[in-house]
Amino acid sequence: MLLLNLTHLRTLAEVLRLGSFTAAGNRLGYTASAVSQQMSALERDTGMRLFIRSARSVQPTQTAHAMGQHALKLLRDVEGLLAAGAAAHETAVRELRVGVFPSAATFVLAEFLESAAWAESGAQLMISIGEPSAVVPGLRAGGELDAALVYQVGESGLVLPQGVTRHWLADDAFRVVVPASRGYAEDQRMELDVLGAMPWIIHLRGSSDANVVDAVLANAGIHPRIVASSDDFNATLRLVAAGHGAAMVPQLAMTARPPGVLAVQVPELQLSRKLMALWSEDAPADLVERLVEGCQQLLA
Repeated sequence: MLLLNLTHLRTLAEVLRLGSFTAAGNRLGYTASAVSQQMSALERDTGMRLFIRSARSVQPTQTAHAMGQHALKLLRDVEGLLAAGAAAHETAVRELRVGVFPSAATFVLAEFLESAAWAESGAQLMISIGEPSAVVPGLRAGGELDAALVYQVGESGLVLPQGVTRHWLADDAFRVVVPASRGYAEDQRMELDVLGAMPWIIHLRGSSDANVVDAVLANAGIHPRIVASSDDFNATLRLVAAGHGAAMVPQLAMTARPPGVLAVQVPELQLSRKLMALWSEDAPADLVERLVEGCQQLLA
């Protein structure tokens, strides 16, 4: 395969345009001797005679003129490609790939997307919604995520891939919620025996937070009669509003609670979850910083 030096082709075009090695050298910043060496190298590379040299002059051949025309077109094409590549690089949209649990996506990330701080970044947020156990593996080296917003209930473990940084954002207390039809006032004290006699809506069995809630209820002497299980706190709140039962729901999920749901005080049932930001070691640091600062402000 014939590979031609673009510098030599550009020099050839200038020699033909200006009529001499000396003039082309002055234009390009070379000596006449350097121009002559480039043209000799071009002749060797192509196997063609491009100049007729004599003691007093150097004359381009017809082959040189033909090659010069093709060289000009090639150089214009190359310059166009380089300009297009530079423009594409300048206009390319940076991305931050974030995994997030549903409540944070609904009540934190959606608001963060509308903030001036994120708009000023000019970046695109690529969002994957799922529970922590589903999104954390995506932070492994070469994974599909740069960062994640997760929670940890009690001392339940979060196994993080190597190289992942953890940053606390806020504590999110669980609230005991009951149907308003029970006749209680907001934040009124409710006795354990009354609460224990009610039907309950619990989180899906097998998840770390469900296990911790079960333990908290058991420690308080409550062994609930379960009438529903749900992995969606919005659905849980709607069921509570409909009078279907009581539940424990994080404060963050209460942001848009429907009418008909009351939070009551039950001092014996104390539980909170830690909200955290995680990011991989190769994540774009400036975008992660914006995400962490923005989410922390919204959760304050």
